[in-house]
Amino acid sequence: MESQAHYSLVADVLLVTHVLFVVFVVLGLVLIFVGKFLSWRWIRNPWFRVMHLLGIGVVVLQAWFGVICPLTIWEMDLRSKAGETIYQGSFITYWLNELLYYQAPSWIFLVCYTIFGGLVLASWFLVRPRAFSIGFQGGAS
Repeated sequence: MESQAHYSLVADVLLVTHVLFVVFVVLGLVLIFVGKFLSWRWIRNPWFRVMHLLGIGVVVLQAWFGVICPLTIWEMDLRSKAGETIYQGSFITYWLNELLYYQAPSWIFLVCYTIFGGLVLASWFLVRPRAFSIGFQGGAS
């Protein structure tokens, strides 16, 4: 029984992580464009921008190749091991699943992910990130 509770807890943590990833990708694009107009320097951070571009890039590639997100597969496996019915559980689990795993034909997701990925790629050119700095640029000793 304790093992099942452990699987359930890890699945919940994984679900929250998955939702945070989605928030990062979606909100990140909004903040990039808002930050351009408000002159926020942090939105040009090359590490942030590369991670953001890679994040949506993985999603778009998965959609084009028909691959189910590994986080989804892992979470479902953990819930199964916990003896749970997939996508039912606590209040938080229920609502996070409702927000994350909505139902629509797969071609709609493919189009949406591709358009969104195109917008993220366009943001790379419309809101240029700073160059990566190499080495230490401290003051004189």
